[in-house]
Amino acid sequence: MNFQLSEEQQMLVDMARQFAAQQVAPGAEHRDQTGTFPSDLIAPLAEQGFLGMLVPEADGGSDMGYVNYALALAEIAQACASTAVTMAVNNLTASAVATFASAELRAEVLPDLCSGAGGQVGAFALSEPHCGSDAAALRTKAERDGDDYIINGAKQWITNGSYASWVLVMARTGEGTRGISAFLVPGDAAGLIVGPEERKMGLKGSNTVPLTLENVRVNQRYRVGDEGIGFRIAMDALDGGRIGIGSQALGIGRAALVEAARYMEERKAFGQPLNRHQALQFMIADIGTDLEATRLLMLKAASLRDQGEPMTQAASMCKVYASEACCRAVDSALQIHGGYGYVQDYAIERLYRDARVTRIYEGTSEIQRVVISRNVLKGS
Repeated sequence: MNFQLSEEQQMLVDMARQFAAQQVAPGAEHRDQTGTFPSDLIAPLAEQGFLGMLVPEADGGSDMGYVNYALALAEIAQACASTAVTMAVNNLTASAVATFASAELRAEVLPDLCSGAGGQVGAFALSEPHCGSDAAALRTKAERDGDDYIINGAKQWITNGSYASWVLVMARTGEGTRGISAFLVPGDAAGLIVGPEERKMGLKGSNTVPLTLENVRVNQRYRVGDEGIGFRIAMDALDGGRIGIGSQALGIGRAALVEAARYMEERKAFGQPLNRHQALQFMIADIGTDLEATRLLMLKAASLRDQGEPMTQAASMCKVYASEACCRAVDSALQIHGGYGYVQDYAIERLYRDARVTRIYEGTSEIQRVVISRNVLKGS
């Protein structure tokens, strides 16, 4: 069993790290303080191949696979979590289209999503105001009208919603989980109403809005896959998306470790640098161990996905462990900073806020434990 990255993978990591340091990190504080969406980074991300990493080259993507995607995303997240989630949701949406859409639809949509045409990206619309974890309870309806569908409903917590060239919408065409279908709705479609941006605790540079669909007319050729497989598409996308959140959590945790180590080297207490105090050294040891375990869980889940092997349990283990390890890391790093960690002059304050949502979106920690326990008990 080889845990070393290949030469090509290490080259990708080095390239992503350099890109993140030079182009992403410098604006992270500004994006957080002003709530500015990283529009200026969409084209550069696309040029690096980072917007279509899970899309075949024939469809306009860079076709790098999940391991490479996870490695690159962690580097971007270490520089700016808001930019990372923007990139992650675009890849999630594009991957679902690449996997389930018709050849005609892939040819029309994927070049836009992979190139970030016009500074726009993809959005994934599953959650609704009344249901998040219980995705099967969605109420948005798509009713047939000749060769079209008329979609009505409301979606909540939609990342990239204000800047989406295409929105992948899950809507009800029947009863139960087999009565959900997936549709690609153009971002400028008549009747697609973008609500006010959410005033979030963290990830302030990531765009999050509610969407309302009022008699949105979509031709049947914009249905992704057969009618009734929307729930399967959503669950498949979320499996891959949880690897992405694990990667994002790893990047945020690494950034927290860097900030803590820097502060410990510079700050003195009781006549010696903080990094000479054993109690704080133990905190660093725990952060480092958590992050290494996160990295291995991430790589396992991503590798299984690349091999086409069952990976729902691995993805949930990655997501729940990574998100909670990340929150432990930022909490310890802030504690090491003392009072300075609680003010905006230090980056750890932003990292602390950015980290918290990783335990909520793409399936809460509680939902991940439900998924894991079901799989463990089934195999026992």
